[in-house]
Amino acid sequence: MKILVLGSAAGGGFPQWNCNCPNCQGVRKGSIRAHARTQSSIAVSSDGVDWILINASPDILSQIRANPALQPERGTRDTGIRAVVLMDAQIDHVTGLLMLREGRPLPLYCTASVWDDLSNGLPLAKVLSHYCGLLWQPLPAHRSAHEPCIRIPGFDDIGFTPLSLKSKAPPYSPKRDTPGADDNIGLLIEDRTTGRKLFYAPGLAEIEPHVDEAMRMADCVLVDGTLWTEDEMIRLGLSRKTASDMGHLPQSGPNGMMAALDALGTRRKILIHINNSNPILNEDSQEASILKNHGIETAFDGMEINL
Repeated sequence: MKILVLGSAAGGGFPQWNCNCPNCQGVRKGSIRAHARTQSSIAVSSDGVDWILINASPDILSQIRANPALQPERGTRDTGIRAVVLMDAQIDHVTGLLMLREGRPLPLYCTASVWDDLSNGLPLAKVLSHYCGLLWQPLPAHRSAHEPCIRIPGFDDIGFTPLSLKSKAPPYSPKRDTPGADDNIGLLIEDRTTGRKLFYAPGLAEIEPHVDEAMRMADCVLVDGTLWTEDEMIRLGLSRKTASDMGHLPQSGPNGMMAALDALGTRRKILIHINNSNPILNEDSQEASILKNHGIETAFDGMEINL
C-alpha cells in the first residue's frame, strides 16, 4: 500500500498568505530553515496507478501537478483519482472538490453529518450537481477498531475502518457547538494483502480508548500536529482560541500528542496538519529537536509512506 502526503499544513498553508508570524516571515525571507507546505491531504493506492484521495484540499491542483502519479495519462481526459474520502467538512478539506468539477461523477465517501454540511451549510453538493456531480456513499463512525472494514470498488486490497473522533464541526456548521459522533472521523487503513495498517487523523482533540486501540493496531500513525502548545495562537496574537477550542490536541504537555505517541513504542509516528505558527516547522528550533529525540517525524509535501 502506497500513501502519498499531498499536503501537510493546516488551513491556510505555510506560509499563510496574510501571516507575518516568525515562521511565515522567516520562510519567505529565507532566514529560517523551513519548507513551504500546502493544505493537508493524502492519497492511497495499492498499485500506484489508481488512487483514493483523502480530503480535497483547496490546493489540490498544485498537489496533482507536484505528484505525477495522480495523472497516469491513459486518455485525452484522465485522472488517477477514483474516489474521495472526507474526514470532516472543514473548508481546507472539502473545497478542493470544486477544482475537480470537470471530471466524471465523483464517488464521495463521508458521514451523514459531513454530507449534511456539504448539502446545506456549505452547499458544494448543490453547486457540483451542475458540473460533475457527487455520488454520495455514506460512511459510519464506529467506536471500535474491530468493526468490519469498508471496501471501495476497484480497491479490493485496501480496507477502511472509519472511527468517530472528538473534534469540532466547521465554524460555518450549525453543529459547531453541539458536536456529534460523526462530525469527524479517523481512518484505520489496512493493506489486506500484507495486513499492515495506517491510522490517519489530521484533526484529533482527544485520545479516546477506541482511538488508542486503533493507534496500537497500526504500523504507522499519521496524526494531528496542528499546534505545539494549548495557548500558541493566543501568545502569538493570532487568535483568541486555544488548541482545544479549535478541536486539536497540542503536542506538548503531560497529556499532549507527544506523550500519547511515546506510549506507542517503536511503530512509525508522523505529525500532519501543521499550523503555520507551530515552531516545529523551523527545522533548527528546539521543538523540532525535541520531536526528533522522541522518534516523531514531521510530514512534508511529497512524503511517501509504503506499507
